Amino acid sequence: MADTNAEQEIRGINIQKVLRGFADEANIFKNYCRIEKTSARENRWYQKTSGWLDTVQTTTELASHIPQVASKALPYVMEQSFTRHTFYIKKFMIDSPWLSLEDLKDNDVDLLRVNMRDLKRGLSRKVDLRIFSVLVEAAAATPTVVNPTNTNFSAATADGWNDIATGDPITDILTMKQGIRAQGYNPEGAILCMNSIEHTFLLKFLINVKGSSIPQFASQKVQDGNLMSLLGTKIVVSNNWTTDSVGMWLPKTTLAWKSFTPLSAVTISDPGIATKIRVWEEGEAVMTDPKSAYILTNTTV
Repeated sequence: MADTNAEQEIRGINIQKVLRGFADEANIFKNYCRIEKTSARENRWYQKTSGWLDTVQTTTELASHIPQVASKALPYVMEQSFTRHTFYIKKFMIDSPWLSLEDLKDNDVDLLRVNMRDLKRGLSRKVDLRIFSVLVEAAAATPTVVNPTNTNFSAATADGWNDIATGDPITDILTMKQGIRAQGYNPEGAILCMNSIEHTFLLKFLINVKGSSIPQFASQKVQDGNLMSLLGTKIVVSNNWTTDSVGMWLPKTTLAWKSFTPLSAVTISDPGIATKIRVWEEGEAVMTDPKSAYILTNTTV
């Protein structure tokens, strides 16, 4: 059975004070949301039906253009319509076990600091996954990417990014940017988020397939070991984003995080006996501009 915080094996005099061997991955989705405070647990917001005001399409006029009127004719009447949405604040809260006073005093590992840090990171990851779930319109508790209802989406070219013979990530990224621009948004500076698996496929495509035609570009990617930007987008790699899809959205525009209570942590003491840690946050992610995002599916067909 695995040792827990109270097991004596971690109190040896030769044990390092800082636990090692666990790599951390940043929880990054909230960084690209607008952070907006709210004082109510029930919230309403209104979403425009369309970005462009259009007339009904006729045989002589395209629906994407306001029609020309005849001289002395009355103007066309146009108005925007709205859809009302309601959402409720979600509360995330976790506790550590009771850490005995004796363990806190003589344990070589700083139990209070380690647990405080990891509890806060664990809760931040839960919030991160909630934001991801809203972005991809996933209803399940464990979010997976399916064809969204409101967000732009399409399938990857041919057999996906894992097939360097038929896949074409460059074309797919340009398609995503074009889809966002067609909705009236400027996609330059967009976030291009993917799982580490898709990131590997993208690098292999750029180096192995395109490297022969752009050798300097390919060698630079090998030397850097990190793909930070491509085609005017910022590459973000997170394993909180599931594989077999890639997402593009506009930072501070597509999503808002409605914060009711910010990330908070306290220690709760039972004097002379033990201490435990409680961490909590209250808020909800809202996708206010779904057409400023684009989901690419079937990247690992």
